Amino acid sequence: MAHQSTQLFLSTVLSQRGPSALQYTEDSKWLIRQHLVSLIESYPSLQPKTAVFNHTDGRTVNLLQAQGTIPMIYMNVTYNIPIVIWLMETYPRHPPCIYVNPTRDMIIKRPHAYVNPSGLVSTPLLQSWIYPSSTLCDVIKELSGLFGLDPPLFTRQQQNPNTESMRIQSNSGRPAIPPRGGYDQSPYGVSPSQNMNHRTDDPVEIYKKNAINKLLESLHGDIATLRKNREVEMEGLFNAQGMLRQREEQLSKGVREMQQEKEGLEQQLQMVLMNTDVLEGWVKENQVKVKINKGNLNVDQVFEPVDALSKQMLDCTAADLAIEDVIYSLDKAFQEGSIAFDHYLKNVRALSREQFFHRATASKVRAAQMQAQVANMASRASHSQYAM
Repeated sequence: MAHQSTQLFLSTVLSQRGPSALQYTEDSKWLIRQHLVSLIESYPSLQPKTAVFNHTDGRTVNLLQAQGTIPMIYMNVTYNIPIVIWLMETYPRHPPCIYVNPTRDMIIKRPHAYVNPSGLVSTPLLQSWIYPSSTLCDVIKELSGLFGLDPPLFTRQQQNPNTESMRIQSNSGRPAIPPRGGYDQSPYGVSPSQNMNHRTDDPVEIYKKNAINKLLESLHGDIATLRKNREVEMEGLFNAQGMLRQREEQLSKGVREMQQEKEGLEQQLQMVLMNTDVLEGWVKENQVKVKINKGNLNVDQVFEPVDALSKQMLDCTAADLAIEDVIYSLDKAFQEGSIAFDHYLKNVRALSREQFFHRATASKVRAAQMQAQVANMASRASHSQYAM
């Protein structure tokens, strides 16, 4: 039932919109929900809730947090450490922000390897957080083990040494923390003469504890090295993936260009085939004339214009090309010294003026042909409409 209520709560708050919406990206909300559900299943003493987080620059944002206690085994006794887990805006791509949350009768141990005086927690897993493989359950499991080796909180010792506060608190209504008097390094706040049963100067115990600490340090070091190697491998894979995507885009672009070129060549091929059919038909049609005249053909009469505009265009084009050949011959003759310079200029000027008039006439004829073609197409279209 509690599991279902947690899922319902997370689904509701993560789907909110408007000013009260949580400051998470849409693509990360599913993973946030999964992480919190797994955390509550493993540690039922933690409960999710929404709260306002105040940044150091004055900004306030609505975020998710998990608040409650986590177990800690110290000297074969289980204690409960109160913490607050903030899921920042960039979670889960970046690690959560975890604080030890002491009650009024508790103090933070100073100095502590993983907790600063303000209660902010820093562990190897938090420092080497890897998205998306790192989870909240892994961090809390590591934190519980580290706190068992070095408790971060102690219960304040009352002024009257005869009261019950000198003993370890185990009240189930609030977290039970080993008491500590002032800043004495003894987690029980009592001197060896008051309680000889809790001496820890046994060489075997000291050696065992030091060996465990060294093994844990070595294990954390190996884990950190492994995570760094995995990060390098993942970075290399991401880079390779990016290069492959770029090459895929280049290949797709090349395929599209080749497809377009193929279509253009197919259109040109169709045009060539059509022109070939027209030329073959013209050759077959004029083979009889060749046999009749036995090869004695007048070149000027081989091509006949279909109308007056076509004949005028043919004459203008022929005159233009002929003048172009004459000017080329004059240039060559002048370079060889066959004609004088003034004679060369006089003839080129006259021919250029004549060529200009022929080209202007051809331009007008081309415009008239275009207009006639458009009018012919329009008349055909209207005739086909009436026919239908």
